[in-house]
Amino acid sequence: MIDFEIPNEVEELRERVREFVAAVAIPAEERDTAEHGLAPELRAELQSAAKDAGVFAPQLPTALGGHGLDMRGTAVILEEAGYGLLGPPAMNCAAPDEGNMNMLELIATPAQRERYLEPLARGETRSCFAMTEPAPGAGSDPSMLRTRAERVDGGWSISGRKWFITGAAGAAFAICMAVAEEGATMFLVDADNPGFRTLRLIDATDRVFTGGHAEVLFEDCRVDDDAILGEVGEGFRYAQVRLAPARLTHCMRWLGVARRAHDFALAHAATREAFGQKLGDLGMVQAKIAESELDIETSRLLIWRCAWALDRGAPARHESSLAKAHVGEATWRVLDRSIQICGALGVSGDGPLARAMNELRPFRIYDGPTETHLWAIARRAVRRASADA
Repeated sequence: MIDFEIPNEVEELRERVREFVAAVAIPAEERDTAEHGLAPELRAELQSAAKDAGVFAPQLPTALGGHGLDMRGTAVILEEAGYGLLGPPAMNCAAPDEGNMNMLELIATPAQRERYLEPLARGETRSCFAMTEPAPGAGSDPSMLRTRAERVDGGWSISGRKWFITGAAGAAFAICMAVAEEGATMFLVDADNPGFRTLRLIDATDRVFTGGHAEVLFEDCRVDDDAILGEVGEGFRYAQVRLAPARLTHCMRWLGVARRAHDFALAHAATREAFGQKLGDLGMVQAKIAESELDIETSRLLIWRCAWALDRGAPARHESSLAKAHVGEATWRVLDRSIQICGALGVSGDGPLARAMNELRPFRIYDGPTETHLWAIARRAVRRASADA
């Protein structure tokens, strides 16, 4: 049975996060002028402030400096962190590092943990996850993976082109998915490897991700056997270890963004007068407010349902697909309604909604577009019906 009561220690942490986001992260948005995510100096300043506030890397185990939260506790805290666009990078719980840290903590060898995970957990380095490829390579369909890893004397040679790799510029290392003779395999590749190059930064609608989104090239990239993350041929299985939790934490953070947009629209509707009354007293505006309330509540419940399944040790593929498909669309609806309620203010830089529009829209594509998840949900439903027939 799912328990909806928030433990006292999680509630206390949520209050600290709320105060940190309001006092530090949101005011810093005006200083966030880098073209692709936080400038290194601002990132270091905000992370230092998060450490001082006791809210840094809350999702990590206590041995790595975190709060040892389960997924349900993480859902509460990351939603609050996401209320400010700079909350997650300041608190070291932003993508892709958050998902990579989770996977490294579960799979990496002791030597790999010391070399890659521990500096990442401290915020001293950044990382990227090199999976997506330009057409006709892997995108929503990972079976189309074209990057190859071949055995050579002393290790492996990796060759392939990756595209839209978040955080690649300035990352200390990449987790690269490549096809070996035995099957898909993950490799840890240092950024200074001469066979690994960032070709260009891609011009995208969003810019909150530190390092942006890059096209990268692995060209006869030589790595030793100790660069293998997990086991050879088990890359897709290990990807599932990362995928469902990372997909869900995206939902948590973006729900925070939607809540902030809704709160901004509510404040506007409560004070702005038109046609002889407050906007919030107009029936059409009230309908938008009510629909957004429903979208926020149902999104949170699906997130918590998936978090509960993950805490019980379930793969939660179905639950994470339900959450991603619903939250991706619901948060966008909340933002769109908020902009409509605010009118010209909504699309101007005088409020947070215009930037939020650019940042939130890609979420319906990242970590699997809504259509892919709907297809997977439907296939599982049909299989269940066929088994019961």
